Amino acid sequence: MDLTASGQNHIPAPPATVWAFLQDPEQVARCLPEVRDVRPVDAHHADAAVQVGAGLLRGQLRLRLTLEPDEAQGLVRVHVQGGGLGSTVTLRAEARVVDRGDGHSRLDWQGRAELSGPVTRLGARQLDAQAQRLVVRTFQTVSARISAASGTLA
Repeated sequence: MDLTASGQNHIPAPPATVWAFLQDPEQVARCLPEVRDVRPVDAHHADAAVQVGAGLLRGQLRLRLTLEPDEAQGLVRVHVQGGGLGSTVTLRAEARVVDRGDGHSRLDWQGRAELSGPVTRLGARQLDAQAQRLVVRTFQTVSARISAASGTLA
């Protein structure tokens, strides 16, 4: 099952602050909804455990997050791969940091997730709606944490 999502978030912080946050895999992994544990691996990787609760399916997914920053383009590519509960998840996303010119930034993002296993039995409509909420919540958390770190309100 393939799911896609895209959106924008306003971040009341300068692009350099946003960019620094997006290059830290531990910080980005801590923005995943229902994250239970994060372990940094190296400068571009972190492992995370997230709690899953969709329908009757409850448990943890173990994920490996990989960041590929491209500062020249103001773009970070995010790859998340893992699984649990007999299911697998692969997520590929991109986030572009845009300077609004007023000391604030905009984060334009898009992603695609591929799911297989029992999690897909939830039904496409329910799974798509939940995936959209989780992705939006992740980027809202990114925005809120960057704002808090820079001393501004999101």
